[in-house]
Amino acid sequence: MWISVTLLADADRAERLSDALMDEGALSVSIEDADAGTEAEKPQFGEPGMAPASLWDHSRVLALFDKDADITAALARASGAVGLAQVPPFTLEEIAEQNWVQLTQSQFDPIRITDRLWIVPSWHDAPNPDAINIALDPGMAFGTGSHPTTQLCLEWLEAIVTPGVSVLDYGCGSGILAIAAARLGAGRVVGVDIDEKAVDAARDNAERNAVTLELQTSAAPLSERFELVVANILTNPLCVLAPALCAHVAPGGRLALSGVLEAQTQQVIDAYAPWIALEVGKIHDGWARLEGVKR
Repeated sequence: MWISVTLLADADRAERLSDALMDEGALSVSIEDADAGTEAEKPQFGEPGMAPASLWDHSRVLALFDKDADITAALARASGAVGLAQVPPFTLEEIAEQNWVQLTQSQFDPIRITDRLWIVPSWHDAPNPDAINIALDPGMAFGTGSHPTTQLCLEWLEAIVTPGVSVLDYGCGSGILAIAAARLGAGRVVGVDIDEKAVDAARDNAERNAVTLELQTSAAPLSERFELVVANILTNPLCVLAPALCAHVAPGGRLALSGVLEAQTQQVIDAYAPWIALEVGKIHDGWARLEGVKR
C-alpha cells in the first residue's frame, strides 16, 4: 500500500517543490498540466538536453509515499523549503498493490497503421490475421508504434516499399521501421542507432518477427547508398545529420524524416536543401513527415 499525494503549484515552484518532496522521502514525484483535458491545456515539447522554457502555469505535482510516512510533516517541510507560508491544497489517495505487469500490458493494444499493417503486442491476438502483423513489445528502446512520428514513417513505408528494395533505418530504436520494411518485402535492410541497447532490442525484435536485419551502432562506418532512407529522430539531430543522411540516399532514392514538429518543418527543409528538396508529406497530431527524392 502506498499513498499518492496531489498538490497544485505554479510554474515557478512546481519543480522546486518536487525536489523538496523527494528530499522529504517521496518515492517518486511527477509534474503534470493541471489544465490537461481543458481548453487551457498547454502541450510542451523539448528535445533531449533542451528543457522547455517553463512549466505549466498551473501544475499538478504528484508524489508517492510509503503508507507509514508522516505525510503531513513532509508536506509542511517541503512547502517551507520552497518559500510557501502554508501547504498548497492537496488530496490523498491510497494505491493498493497491483499486478503491475498486467496493468502495463493493458495500456498497449494492437495499433492499426493501415488495413495491411498492424503492430501487435505479444500478449494480444492479431485483430486481422491476414494482415502483416509486427510483434513488438514495449522495451528500453523507443518505438512501439504508438507515437505519431512512428506511425507517419510506417505509413510511408507501407505505401512505398517494393520487393527487393534496399532500406536504411537511421536511428532505428526498437527496430520497428526496419522490421516493417523487411516484412513488407524489402531486400537488404540496415538499422543504425547510437545506443547499443537499442541495437540489442532491435535484434531481439527482428528474431521475434523472423526477419533478417543488418544492425550496427552509428560509430561503425557506413558507406553504402540505399533506395529508401528513413529517420525518425528529432529536429536538431536531423539537421546536423543532413549531409550524412543525404549521402546514404542513392540517386533517384527517397528520403523520409520524422520527429519534426509542424512548426519546425522549414528549419529541416532548409538544412536538406543543398542535397534533397523536401516537402511536407503529412501532419499528424502536430508532428510532420518530410519526404523527398534525390535527383
